[in-house]
Amino acid sequence: MENTDAVTNHYTPGFAHSALCFFGNLLIIILGLFVFKLSLHSLMFFCLIWTGTHARILGYQYTDIRSMMSAGITQALPAIYIFLLIGLVIAAFMHSGTVASLIYHGLNLLSPSLFLAAGLVLCSLMSVATGTSWGTAGTLGVVLIGIGGAMGIPLPLVAGMVVCGATFGDKMSPVSDTTNLAAMSAGTSLYRHIGSMLYTTTPAFVISLLIFLFLGMRFADNTLPDAEIATIREALAGQYKMNLLITLLPLIVMLVLSLKRYSAEISMTASIILAMLIAVFYQGQHPVVVIDALWLNTPGATGVVSLDNLLGRGGMYSMSWTLLLALLALALGGILFRAGFLQALLQGFISRVRTTVGLIASTIAASLAGNLAMGEAYISIILNCQLFRRAFEEKKLDPAVLSRSVEEGSTMTTGLIPWTTAGAFYAATLGVPVLDYLPYAFLNYLNPLISIAMAAMGIGLLRKTPLLKPGDHT
Repeated sequence: MENTDAVTNHYTPGFAHSALCFFGNLLIIILGLFVFKLSLHSLMFFCLIWTGTHARILGYQYTDIRSMMSAGITQALPAIYIFLLIGLVIAAFMHSGTVASLIYHGLNLLSPSLFLAAGLVLCSLMSVATGTSWGTAGTLGVVLIGIGGAMGIPLPLVAGMVVCGATFGDKMSPVSDTTNLAAMSAGTSLYRHIGSMLYTTTPAFVISLLIFLFLGMRFADNTLPDAEIATIREALAGQYKMNLLITLLPLIVMLVLSLKRYSAEISMTASIILAMLIAVFYQGQHPVVVIDALWLNTPGATGVVSLDNLLGRGGMYSMSWTLLLALLALALGGILFRAGFLQALLQGFISRVRTTVGLIASTIAASLAGNLAMGEAYISIILNCQLFRRAFEEKKLDPAVLSRSVEEGSTMTTGLIPWTTAGAFYAATLGVPVLDYLPYAFLNYLNPLISIAMAAMGIGLLRKTPLLKPGDHT
């Protein structure tokens, strides 16, 4: 039964009303995406109308609803600055030769017996540097599929390795949109979030690497297609200078400043400026071209289409799709949370979760369910952070444990579901169906399982830390 709030003259929603509102949103998204093939942003507009109408039924006025939406966005304003910087970092890294050098020198690591393990490391490095799993799979992943196929290695195995490495950076990179989105939605800092994920992702990555090393030994007698590697290296060498001591400086500066606990904005800005200087004075690019790329980069000119597309990524404009979707989802989450729909819907469910391991397992499962239902990790990340935030606070767990758990249920599983945008992209780009490469995407399903197991053993359960004092690096 719904109870009247006498002070503010509005109602607290009951379970049935909350379920109708919440699952109505899911129905709008599912029908829109999979039946009518509509834009996710347009669907979010109708979700806002649907949810706002239900808030009005509770007695909230339009100004109240608008305030709820604004509050949902306001709490994420610091991360919005980082979203914009991500595009600048990627574009600057492209022009400084940082990404090109990783590909150029990384290809030297390839040998038949070490192909799978080296490919995992290469994809992981590129995805961390660029912050994109799609860009990694669509460029280096395509290259590795071609090389692996020429060596006689089963393509589902190669595709599984590519997806593992690509997803690793999508989860761990400070310039990844999902990494920043999870930290923002859970109310933790970017590097606290990444540090928390190291507890569970490191063992999962090491185990996956060992598995690929073992499997690769079966192909030790196969031959390596040197001509394909030579073509890629020559194309890169024709456009960039490849001295690692210079081209990797922007990445090193960003990592060092991050380890010293400087804010993400400071670390990224310093890295951007250094990368621009390298692009102009070392790579010999025109300053106007480099500066203009910070808004919207243009494709490279190596002559290899997949490489040119990668080298053309970045710029503030490139972040608009994710940023606009995040704003809409945050506004929607603001109404759902502040009008009480989410609390009423999950109150009974979460109240039955008595243990910490049960809470973490439930969070991961709910995030996976969000991917299954909505076909996108972005909304699942935002909504599940809001759904479970209070439960984590009651357990006195650091918000970084919440953001980590949500990423392990959403970011790590979205590429394993055929009807998600990520699954469809990987299948189309790599030429291997999702269900074929799924058994070999070891990192993607080991990470959530290891997270639950570690929670059961009481490992990596960070507790809330005191606020930083004035003068500390933030």
